Amino acid sequence: MPHRPGSADDPLAELADLVLNVGRLVRARTPTGADVVALTETERFVMRVVDLFPGASPSQIARHTRLQRTNVSAALRGLEEKGMVSRVASDGRSVAVHPTERAASNLGVLRAAWSSELAGVLGEDLDEVRRCAELLARIERHLTAGD
Repeated sequence: MPHRPGSADDPLAELADLVLNVGRLVRARTPTGADVVALTETERFVMRVVDLFPGASPSQIARHTRLQRTNVSAALRGLEEKGMVSRVASDGRSVAVHPTERAASNLGVLRAAWSSELAGVLGEDLDEVRRCAELLARIERHLTAGD
């Protein structure tokens, strides 16, 4: 059967819809409180790119996220105030953004909670989970390529 983009039986559109919905559902079960630094939606998005591309400049982060440079700057200010990123002057006028130890610790708490949540649903078939994660990582790399 030929692929018909946007049709009711389009598997790519269904995958995108499911990814978005599952992401929202996992986020709704994300722990809150003293152990987790609360981030806005934009801060979460920017933080993910900082984790993927440590040392990127704010302009590069904007390109990877496809967000306005002013929105990235505001998110970086918020992340810096929360101790999640550090900005270091690099060559000339450029600034390199890096995740902090606090960001790594925060991500560790979140990943442990997410893992527990999904383990209750997916059980022990980790080979299938790894294949799915590899597929999603490939999609993420393509979508954050910044071109």
